[in-house]
Amino acid sequence: MLMEGIFAAVPTPFYPDEKVYYRKLEANLARYSRSLLSGVLLLGSTGEAPLLDDQESIEVLRVAAESTAPEKVLIAGVGRESVKATVALAEAAARFHYDVVLVRPPSYYAGQLSSAAVLHYFRSVADHSPLPVLLYNIPKCVPYAIPVEMVAELAQHPNILGIKDSTGDIERIDSLVKATLTAPRRTVVVTPVFEAVTSRMLKPQQESGSSFVSAVDLAEGSGITTAAIAPPIKTRTKDIGFQVLCGSGSAILASLQKGASGGILAFGAFAPQASYEIYQAWKDHDLMLAEEKQVRIASANQRIVGSMGIAGVKYSCDLNGFYGGRTRSPLIGLTSQEKTEVEGLLAETRN
Repeated sequence: MLMEGIFAAVPTPFYPDEKVYYRKLEANLARYSRSLLSGVLLLGSTGEAPLLDDQESIEVLRVAAESTAPEKVLIAGVGRESVKATVALAEAAARFHYDVVLVRPPSYYAGQLSSAAVLHYFRSVADHSPLPVLLYNIPKCVPYAIPVEMVAELAQHPNILGIKDSTGDIERIDSLVKATLTAPRRTVVVTPVFEAVTSRMLKPQQESGSSFVSAVDLAEGSGITTAAIAPPIKTRTKDIGFQVLCGSGSAILASLQKGASGGILAFGAFAPQASYEIYQAWKDHDLMLAEEKQVRIASANQRIVGSMGIAGVKYSCDLNGFYGGRTRSPLIGLTSQEKTEVEGLLAETRN
């Protein structure tokens, strides 16, 4: 799967009683589908994945798959504490035609996570996952930073296609890119303009006719309808290597310059256009404009995403026309002073 461009790390909406608000999730994804994002991540850190039970997680994946445009790459966060549970959620994602699974290291037994144990975990998941695996390095949430040398070793696995690194460390991004240059190349299906082709785009598409047949039509023999099968999409192939994606909105431009293929950003959840503009300017080789766009969001990203966390992201969604709503306990919302600060930070970054 081609992982290029900007992907939004999608929050999980909740009712005031903390039940998952699936209708608002549908509405948010419909809006992301109309954006220039390459795809979306469900059940990542921004999606409060550790606070959802298995049944809720599976339902979020189902609703999201049904609500997102077929051309958007779907990434499912499936990290669990055991290989068995992680693979089970990956299998659920495959049933809903996701394209990639994002897998974090286990964390509860951090003191016993030797290099051998972590390698075993990722290799075992990759061996059994029906979907390609994207490694997830986020040491501020999981007390284990995946060493660059381990990433280079895991990059040799045929079912591990890349890594999302959320450290914001540009030198680490540079090291990851260089360390994985010798990873096996793979051939992926893309569109004629070299954009990703998702599994849902390749599914047979049908437009069913009217299900209502009147008595008059039956009498006249005109009540039989046939389903029109959509013509197959045109595709080509592209060779890609191990793909490194940045998880920090403040570091996206510098990461792209170091060889990253894109970014999976919480900032993209409430400001997808502003996030995409950095990537587009860089892709157009307009470095001055790209730097201007990066500076525009850097301080807001550091304060809202980096410091305020999920509550900051969700309030920013509310400001920018998405549904953010409340966080799930034990996370708490912003103070009135913090809300005013967010409003000021996003005054020039509205969708």
